[in-house]
Amino acid sequence: MAKKVAVVAIGGNSLIKDKAHQSCEDQYLAAKETAKHIVDMIEAGWEVVVGHGNGPQVGFILQKAELAEKEVNLAMASLDVCGAQSQGQIGYMLAQNLQNELKRRKIEKSVACVLEQTIVDKDDPAFKKPTKPIGGFMGESEAKAKAEAEGWTVVEDAGRGWRRVVASPLPKEIVELEAIRSLIEAGVVTISIGGGGIPVIRDDNGDLEGVAAVIDKDFGNSLLAREIKADLLLISTAVEKVAINYGTAEEKWLDRMTLAEAKAYLAEGKHFKSGSMAPKIQACIWFLEAGGKQALITNPENIGRALKGESGTLITA
Repeated sequence: MAKKVAVVAIGGNSLIKDKAHQSCEDQYLAAKETAKHIVDMIEAGWEVVVGHGNGPQVGFILQKAELAEKEVNLAMASLDVCGAQSQGQIGYMLAQNLQNELKRRKIEKSVACVLEQTIVDKDDPAFKKPTKPIGGFMGESEAKAKAEAEGWTVVEDAGRGWRRVVASPLPKEIVELEAIRSLIEAGVVTISIGGGGIPVIRDDNGDLEGVAAVIDKDFGNSLLAREIKADLLLISTAVEKVAINYGTAEEKWLDRMTLAEAKAYLAEGKHFKSGSMAPKIQACIWFLEAGGKQALITNPENIGRALKGESGTLITA
């Protein structure tokens, strides 16, 4: 029987429940819960590739680096290196919890975490208009000094202070694709595409070079799902289902959507917030347009029910 392959994209915020539970210990416990739902899928016969967000975690790493620079004059790590650190941190938590859960259920399956780079176009228009805030808040004088010394783009953020903003270019190519493909074919539970991937470009010689950017993790996992011809793209988020007219008297939670309906709702521009649900819907659209069979959006605790058609929002071509 042919393998059923699912790419499961977990939000970085799903490992941080609230402001009172942000420690590494708290994140580890959240990863433990998530691992149970993923192993449920494995038990049901799915080969699973796990992608994850890293927004809050990269933010913490950056703020620690900023403090270390101010207090003990340690040079700050570049944003791509911070992204790599977050892939290792989150990948470790997910891998160990998956290994433990598989052992508990007496399922003989290996788990591997692939540190992954995603190539972006150095001429992507996003580089000319950075919009993604990262790191901590600064005073105006410090922000402008950083802009002058480091070439940062800084903006005033809703009266709360100044922040650095970086580009969010589209993912074009997965550097470690063949390694990931080989692991899937060998039946290894693979963790990769952390935070959409470490953003890199090819220089004039064709060599890889890290860039200061943030890739949307749903876009990155959609690209992987298309490249490996996955049967399912499952995006795990904070809500059980997708809603149209969200937050209004006409709010409606959806059990199913066709590709055509998803495209129409997204084009209307009023249903999905640009920083939250809109990229998830766009990621599903790209996957289905490329020949994917189905996409599913739900929260971690309802993954099992959603796969049975009892929860979540199913999007089909």
